[in-house]
Parts: sequence; structure tokens; C-alpha cells
Amino acid sequence: MKRNLIIILLGAGLLGGSLMSCNKNKIITPNDQVTSAQVYSTPAGYKQALAKVYGSFALTGNTGPAGSGDVQGIDEGTSDFFRLFWCAQELPTDEAVIAWGDPGLPDFHAMSWSSSNPILTGLYYRSLYQITLCNDFIRQSSDANLSSRGITGADVTNIHYYVAEARFLRAYQYWVLMDLFGNPPFVTDATAVGSTIPPQTTRAALFTYVESELKAIDGLLVAPLKNEYGRADQAAAWALLARLYLNAGVYTGTPRYTDAVTYAQKVIAAGYTLIPKYDNLMLADNNIGNTEAVLTINYDGAKTQGYGGTTFLKNAQLGGSMPAPLYGTNQKWAGIRVTKNIVNLFPAPQDTSLTYFPNNKNIDTRAEFWTRGQSLDINDVTSFTDGYAVNKFRNVTAAGATGTDLTYSDIDMPLFRLSEMYLIYAEAVLRGGTGGDNGTALTYINNIRTRAYGSAAGNITSAQLTTSFILDERARELYWEGLRRTDLIRYDQFTTANYVWPFKGGVKLGTSVASFRNLYPIPDQDRAVNPNLKQNAGY
Repeated sequence: MKRNLIIILLGAGLLGGSLMSCNKNKIITPNDQVTSAQVYSTPAGYKQALAKVYGSFALTGNTGPAGSGDVQGIDEGTSDFFRLFWCAQELPTDEAVIAWGDPGLPDFHAMSWSSSNPILTGLYYRSLYQITLCNDFIRQSSDANLSSRGITGADVTNIHYYVAEARFLRAYQYWVLMDLFGNPPFVTDATAVGSTIPPQTTRAALFTYVESELKAIDGLLVAPLKNEYGRADQAAAWALLARLYLNAGVYTGTPRYTDAVTYAQKVIAAGYTLIPKYDNLMLADNNIGNTEAVLTINYDGAKTQGYGGTTFLKNAQLGGSMPAPLYGTNQKWAGIRVTKNIVNLFPAPQDTSLTYFPNNKNIDTRAEFWTRGQSLDINDVTSFTDGYAVNKFRNVTAAGATGTDLTYSDIDMPLFRLSEMYLIYAEAVLRGGTGGDNGTALTYINNIRTRAYGSAAGNITSAQLTTSFILDERARELYWEGLRRTDLIRYDQFTTANYVWPFKGGVKLGTSVASFRNLYPIPDQDRAVNPNLKQNAGY
């Protein structure tokens, strides 16, 4: 599939020095013999280096799906950013269970993960690795470096845009670390390479940093909808700010709902529109005419081959009686399903023999579940046929053509999309945020539901618009997009007895767990080599 930002793999010169983590055995530099002087000698070289920064979101190394991974100590296919992030955000919630017994995976259902969990360790180091790439790119792009390399005029202007994008991607990864780990090590491009052992920051301080960075680059980024597809613009920064402010009470103890309203509305007013069919959001050609996605991780079956991202999602969701060709693949990994709690959020289909709910009329078409040969109840997490399967990710085009590769995915993964901004606006207004109103919030929610039902049949009234309804609506609209853990924590339902689901806490009917599990532990491997790091409480 055609992509506007072509991924070009570059080598060790991109890093220009030691990595952020002290643990040299966990993260290694790419091993190609390319120096910084060569990479950054021309404007084209800067564009290629920027592609590496973006590419680290979709790729796991320099040689394809396996063989030279960026993050060591973990299977390379598992080391993909979104696969790791998805596992940490979805598997300990009601939105997903996984049949596999790979090291670290069963811990999520049981909510028994430790500071040596390999999935959490891999995510922690993947985020730090991507921050390291951003830091080096920003250092290499200083005005002094550009001048010394003879880069002038419009090329300087373009590279300044690149720098703002790298700062955004760094802020996004620091948000990931803040949300999941709370108190990670912290360095920026201003930290001299190799000069010090990275100090530990606090969650509250990191919130302030991410907020200030996103505001600082607001006027430096390309205007909304004016950048290449898959590259960050002003709306991406606004979307991350809206998400940041919605969760500010968790991160800092001080709610910021008015700010959440403000920045969600800025994205909404920027010109994005819902695509007509929810069923088309996660297809092989979802890059074409996608007016809803604010920022995506771009995948291409021929150019970004790996076993993470949407390749993981579309292959791991397939098993049992599901016909692989329907999903544009020859792979059935028989892994992930959904719990009945999510299924029960949707109206029951009129025809219970259906295997693919969107084929039925007058129901919520977001209920993309495969039922044939699957039981609604889960008795055995390791059995793929226990729990409904999901049809959401399909490596076929809107016209039904198969993607470019039967193993690897062409489906781009949205990090932010318009419907999330509608939901943030509505929740923030209901929680007391000013600058918005309930009538507009209701309109936004009904826009989402009109798309889901194909008519006004699913629209709600103002009396039905509550915060609890919004939480359920977020599950209906955004399931399997990597947000559920964060949502449940914001609603005080992740660890508490306020809400349980099958196998929460490792118990079939679900149980509460200790509240310290609202935050993941700092990995043992990094604490062993960085004496500045203190473990999060409870671990």
C-alpha cells in the first residue's frame, strides 16, 4: 500500500552516543556502519533520519521482522511498540484475554505482574529507545549544526518542523511512561550524552513537562490536516493534551476538565469528520480518505514487516472457525478474544446465528464479534473458543481486495481519532469542565452513535448522558485501541471491587486486587544499573 512517509532504515549514527538507559544489555544501537556526519550531511538525510524516528513506532529493528532488534532481551516480534502497549493496556481489562502462555502474558489476567515481567520491561525499554532517537534527532538539528553543514533557507524551515514533530513524539512516549510506570528516568536533548546516570522524575513533574512541551511546540508544528499522512501536526498535540487533561486527576491529584474541553474542542473544530462506516476504520486501505484519524502508526505489508502492531492484532484475533481469507491473511494465531462484559454492552443481535454482527441491520455495527464455534462465557483462558472473537482488524480494502501481504498488515493504527475527542469533550463537560455545554456533548455522542447504527435509532437523550454511559460508550467505540486500562483507572474500576469481569485478578468470576497495581513497576533490570531509580510502592 502507498504511504506518504517512506520508512528508510538508518544505522548507528542516528544515536550519536549512549542510550538513555544505563542497561547496555537490554537496548542496543542499530549495527549498520553509518555515521552521524553522513546521515545529517544533507536535507534529504534529515528527512531519512526523521523517518527512522517515526519508523521506530512500526518496526522492531533494521533487518525486517527478525534478526537485528532494537530492544534486546525480548523476542523481537513481541518488542514492537504498539503490541507491547496493547498488552499492557488491554490484557488486564475486560476488553481482552489471550490464550498464550508466553512469559509474562498470563500475569496480566491474574493482575500478578512483577517488576521482572518481560512484557512490561520490553515496553519500558521500547519507550526509552524511542525517546533516545528523538533526543538525538533534536540535538543534530540545532541551528549551529545546520549552519555548520551548510543547510540554509527553506531546508532549515522544514527541519524546524521536523524538530517539532520529534518533540511531540518524545512527549507522547513520556506520556506512555507517565501513564503506565509513573516515575521513569528522564533526559532530554539538553542532557549531555553520557554525562550522567539518568535521574528519576516524578509523575507530577512529568505531567508538567509533557504539558509544557506540547504547548511550546503548538506554533511550531504544521497546521491541522496540512502535514503528510502519518506525521504529527498541531491537532496531534492538541489531542494528546486533551487526553492528558482528562486524566490529570489521576496523574497529579488535580482535575483539569476545563482544559480537556478546550483542547478536545480545538481538534473537533480543526476540520476532521467521522468516516461513514465504522467497519472501515481498521482496513488495509484506511489511509485513503481517512478524515477521522488525527495521527496514525503507518503499516505496510511490504515495507514494515514485523510481528507487532496491526499484524499482531489481525492475526492474533483469528482462530477457531474464522476463515483467514476473509481477513486478508493466511495466519490464524488463535490468541485474543473479548470478555462477555464487552459483548453485553451492545444490543443483542436479532439473529443469534450470526457470526459477524455488523451483517445484521438495526444494531450497533461496532459489535464486530465472531460467534460461530465460540462460547460467550470463558471457562478456560487458554482455549481460543472460550470467549467471542473479534473482527475489527481486517487486512482487506473497502472494496474487498486482499492487502499487499498475507502475513503482514497494511492496516494503519490510529493513535488519536475524532471520536475519542467527542468522548473526551462529553466526559469532561459532565465532570464539570467549563467552556462546553451538555447540548453539544449530546450532539457529539449521537454523531458517534448515528454512524454506529446507520440512523438515529441508537441516539440517546440528555437524561441518558451520564459519566457511566460515557465509560461504556468508550468501550463500544474504542475497544482494542489501547485505552481501556487508563479509562478504568480514571473511573476507579481497574483494581477495585466497584467493577469486576471474568478472570480479573485471576479468578473466574473476577475479584478486586491491591490498588498499587494501578501503576506498573519500574523494571528490575533498569534499577539494577541505575541507582537513581526507586521502585513504585507495592512492588
